[in-house]
Amino acid sequence: METPNNSLITPDARMGLAGAQPGAAGAAAGPSLAGGADFGGFAQRVPMLNQFRSNPRVPLIVAVAILVMVVAGLVMWSRQPDYRVLFSNLSDRDGGAIVAALQQGNIPYKLSDGGGAILVPAEQVHETRLRLASQGLPKSGSVGFELMDNQKFGISQFAEQVNYQRALEGELERTIGAVSSVKSARVHLAIPKPSVFVRDKELPTASVMVNLYPGRVLDEGQVVAIAHMVASGVADMPVKNVNIVDQDGNLLTSQSAASGLDASQLKYVQQIEHNTQKRIDAILAPLFGAGNARSQVSADIDFSKLEQTAESYGPNGNPQSTAIRSQQSSESSETTGSGASGVPGALSNQPPQPASAPIDAAASGAAGAAAKATPQNQRRDTTTNYEVDRTVRHFEQATGGIKRLSVAVVVNYDKKVDAKGNVTMTPLAADKLAQVQQLVKDAMGFDEKRGDSVNVVNSAFSADLNVTPELPWWRTPQMIAWGLQAAKYVGIGIVGLFLYFSMVKPAMRRAFPPPEPAAPALGAPDELSLLDGPSMGGENKEDEDKDAEVSLLGHESKKAKFDRNLDYARMVARQDARIVATVVKNWVSDER
Repeated sequence: METPNNSLITPDARMGLAGAQPGAAGAAAGPSLAGGADFGGFAQRVPMLNQFRSNPRVPLIVAVAILVMVVAGLVMWSRQPDYRVLFSNLSDRDGGAIVAALQQGNIPYKLSDGGGAILVPAEQVHETRLRLASQGLPKSGSVGFELMDNQKFGISQFAEQVNYQRALEGELERTIGAVSSVKSARVHLAIPKPSVFVRDKELPTASVMVNLYPGRVLDEGQVVAIAHMVASGVADMPVKNVNIVDQDGNLLTSQSAASGLDASQLKYVQQIEHNTQKRIDAILAPLFGAGNARSQVSADIDFSKLEQTAESYGPNGNPQSTAIRSQQSSESSETTGSGASGVPGALSNQPPQPASAPIDAAASGAAGAAAKATPQNQRRDTTTNYEVDRTVRHFEQATGGIKRLSVAVVVNYDKKVDAKGNVTMTPLAADKLAQVQQLVKDAMGFDEKRGDSVNVVNSAFSADLNVTPELPWWRTPQMIAWGLQAAKYVGIGIVGLFLYFSMVKPAMRRAFPPPEPAAPALGAPDELSLLDGPSMGGENKEDEDKDAEVSLLGHESKKAKFDRNLDYARMVARQDARIVATVVKNWVSDER
């Protein structure tokens, strides 16, 4: 009896085989059906957790969910903004006001250092500071002249003076806090009460305490500048009445500033030395190349203040050409004659009689001769003052004059390269060194009367200190930043691949097993073997080995498959004819 391939046992025949009860087949099928019924009832009584465990797709779902959460977390972490410090070392009042302003503006922030520092995203730091500054935050705990805005009516003069002093101290604190090295400042002013008596007048004083940033200091020039600023902000306060102290209790103000030696003078000396050295290096660089000539300059500067007045007198050369300053003349004349004579009285005091012509010519001639013989005295004085050759000189010497310059120059040996590329260092000739020395003198403004000195030395340099080793490309800051960014994403990829191969892929294999190899052409030998597997004996095992060998070789022909299936059906019919009869019966019922 020949039947087409794969038509020996149909699905209906399988159902018929499963429902067959008589004989060995029924005995074999009965326990399996009963067991299935029992399992179904047990499955209804197990908890929900066991049902999930029995589902092969649950591990896949869990693995995929874990993978998605881990990858999403890594991506969110990589995209998390970089937070920078907005403000630090704030008081509780300022910190609360700033946090409230950030919440109102929907600006993300973080607190660090126990709430002492407020962090915001790096790209919003400057914008946030400007917004808070427009709102007057932070206030830094000090008040300025805004304290005078809300004055109460009827306030006493003493309270008004105290508020003014507080406002002045607050303004000075804010100004000092603007210095880069100062974190915060406190100012205490002692302003005495004005007095109408000059002898009882007292000058105000100030005490300033500065809190510096870690690792920073105030140089002498900055200390003097703060002292002058405070003194200028308070009326009638001299600079010497300002004392500045740091947070460690060190007195920063010293007497050096009062004596005239301050940081500006030291800076002036350094500037002169630097400018002189720069001129010398600029004139020697074209001759020997950059780095082959080095110079050092030492300047002695005179900061003394000298003021002198001299007055000198010189003799007059030619009196005629000398200017007359003043001239005084006096002249006197005295004549002696007969006066009143006799006894004092009325007769002697009478006026002389009028003249009359003499009767006697001889008598008259004698009287005229007597009159001419009367004595006379004359005197003339002349005083002339001439201008004196006088010279007055007022000399005031300017500070910062150069007293002496000392220059030291070192020139490297001359480098010579031959045709083979060999480098030899040879000393310079004496005439060339003389030229270098003359060039240095001209560049520095050499003055022999001033006592300047120049020393030029020719020597081989042991190493070129100006040459800095070039960093390899992989150590540049830009490449390091790119490497860190790439390492972040590579790490995310590695974690994702690890989770995929360790969790997702095994779960997918369990949830979606690969399809089993194609069944033999006969159909369902497995079902028949379940019904009566042990009775097959060695023949069934030989057929399975044969099928495996044929499937591996892949050269089995269609006729060989049909013969094998026919032999298998005959073997089943010989072992249990009832099963075959049941199958045939099902075929007949299906055809009807």
